[in-house]
Amino acid sequence: MPKVRTTPDFLLFVVTLILVIIGSTMVYSASAVWAEYRFQDPYFFLKRQLIFVVVGFISMFVMVQVDYWRLKRLANIILIVCFALLVIVLIPGVGLVRGGAQSWLGVGAFSIQPSEFMKLAMILFLAKYISENQKYITTWKKGLLPVFSLVFVAFGLIMLQPDLGTGAVMVMTCVLLIFVAGARISHFLWLGGVGVAGFVGLIASAPYRLERISSFMDPWQDPLGSGFQIIQSLFAIAPGGILGLGLGHSRQKYFYLPEPQTDFIFAILAEELGFVGGTFVLVCFAILLWRGLRIAIHAPDLYGTLFATGIIGMIAIQVMINIGVVIGLMPVTGITLPMLSYGGSSLTLMLTTIGVLLNISRHIR
Repeated sequence: MPKVRTTPDFLLFVVTLILVIIGSTMVYSASAVWAEYRFQDPYFFLKRQLIFVVVGFISMFVMVQVDYWRLKRLANIILIVCFALLVIVLIPGVGLVRGGAQSWLGVGAFSIQPSEFMKLAMILFLAKYISENQKYITTWKKGLLPVFSLVFVAFGLIMLQPDLGTGAVMVMTCVLLIFVAGARISHFLWLGGVGVAGFVGLIASAPYRLERISSFMDPWQDPLGSGFQIIQSLFAIAPGGILGLGLGHSRQKYFYLPEPQTDFIFAILAEELGFVGGTFVLVCFAILLWRGLRIAIHAPDLYGTLFATGIIGMIAIQVMINIGVVIGLMPVTGITLPMLSYGGSSLTLMLTTIGVLLNISRHIR
């Protein structure tokens, strides 16, 4: 077992804390009007977010104390449990439906989204499997076929909800992890062709996905329908200017931008805090990714390197997709902004993964 450092990566913890504080502040600012109207309580969403902040930090500190190599022994069990939850959530009357997706388990506002935790379970399992079978990673039959079969079974279960955004993040993270492990480029080219064909098929099979693509190309062709959300997002960002309208002074949160505390919270942040505020958040994410990458490079074993790579890759992919959607560079996907968007499952997962990174940082060479 590697020698343990006395303290984890302090800068990683600090930047995570800053992002969570900014996120909680913006959740309240973005949601207060809607919460007052719907629940007669402007703090409705903030109180729930803070509950999961506490839960998330408890999970983080547990992960810091439980050496990451111990999770390797539980990888199979954790993956099986997550697969079971993905099946259970699809049972009529058991899974909760929100936004057209049957993706939640729980009661009322307090619920979990199994697909979020499947992302971490898959990263953990792949880190274990590849570290134990790296000699086969350049082969198809013994290396890539078992791995991709498992990934696409999980993706299929997530798509039955349906939740293309979460499923796509999981697949892209796994592909990145396998690439870093040393898989052949030729295999990726072949799989890439299959993946593109499948992705096009998924889009063509659902009219609402086609609408999202067309609204991405030209949101003004249906400004009150499929293009409404992205137009309102841009209307929020543009007036923000350099310094913004001021914290709490957003106009778009007054029932123009739907559910501004979730996927489009960065638009409200840019409106209220301007270019300076948005840049500060991006710098915080850049520091977080830098520290995570450093931990992955200096991890004492292949398992730790792959585990850290998967975690930091997942965070980077979500940040790029979310902000890309908000500023109109990508079609609407329903991906949360890590540690800023409202959502218990997402926040708890992200803080748990940061805890794993902090733990690995205690062992780096």
